[in-house]
Amino acid sequence: MQANNQKIVVLGTGGTIAGESESADEGLSYKAAQRGISDLLKSASGSHLPLPEVLAACQFEAEQVAQLDSKDMDFETWTQLAKRCDHWLNQDDVAALVITHGTDTLEETAYFLSQVLNPSKPIVLTCAMRPANFKDADGPQNLRDALVVAASTKGPGVWLVAAGEIHHSQFVQKVHPTRLNAFDSGETGAAGRVENDKVQWVKTFNMPSPNLKLHVSQLPLPAQWPWVEIVMNHVNASQKHVDALVNAGVQGLVLAGTGNGSVSSQMKESLLRAQTAHVQVRLSSRCNQGAVIPTSSHVFDASGALSPVKTRVALLLDIMSKQQNH
Repeated sequence: MQANNQKIVVLGTGGTIAGESESADEGLSYKAAQRGISDLLKSASGSHLPLPEVLAACQFEAEQVAQLDSKDMDFETWTQLAKRCDHWLNQDDVAALVITHGTDTLEETAYFLSQVLNPSKPIVLTCAMRPANFKDADGPQNLRDALVVAASTKGPGVWLVAAGEIHHSQFVQKVHPTRLNAFDSGETGAAGRVENDKVQWVKTFNMPSPNLKLHVSQLPLPAQWPWVEIVMNHVNASQKHVDALVNAGVQGLVLAGTGNGSVSSQMKESLLRAQTAHVQVRLSSRCNQGAVIPTSSHVFDASGALSPVKTRVALLLDIMSKQQNH
């Protein structure tokens, strides 16, 4: 599906896939972001297995954009990564991008990229749950599968490939702290699988419509991004932390509500006060499957149908977009 000599660019940002532990028997205690992207690329396309046919005619270029544990991902790195993606996507000889990333915040980065880039080519993120020097490291196979998906996929889309599964950035969440198949797309399900270097798409998967919120070229300097936090409803949920955030100057709040976005009376009062103080409020659910279905009883915007962390990304971009238009 790809012409000869087209290039796949592999961007490294660190994570467990680039991590190292003290021994090959230790898979949980390790230091992330120790190996460079060129070394990771070699491990995925090494001599132990010949390159699959779909990759045989491809050229690869590796670039280290960042080297960090994804729990420490920040707006500066997001901006730099998005700019490098935009640069490479505009090169005629580049067919697709692959990004290596830590698992902890991958879903946020994937969704962010889907909202600030308007690519006609695929962007495929991948990761690992075990460090690179572990005896059964999953990173090399995940990266190999990601390269296969990148070379086999026509058209736009930001995807995650891990544990033989293909997930779309709109739906994917990390749902387990340690198992190899740590990601899930809830009720939507995976978009496809990679088996024996072949991509198998789920025929019933419906590709979501692209929704460019703010192009990367319009992003302000990272220090100028708005302050947006997530608060959660729970038993005896208080209003004090909401009031404290508003008094400290927060610009946006995402409520991870219980069930279908329900919220305690006290917290609801504080969020209404926040709105009066011109703080943007968005509603999501702390349930890891299903979206909030807005009803007449909902007083906060629940139109996004996203997880709390992705709702936060959307709200960040919404606030920045409005600032651009004033």
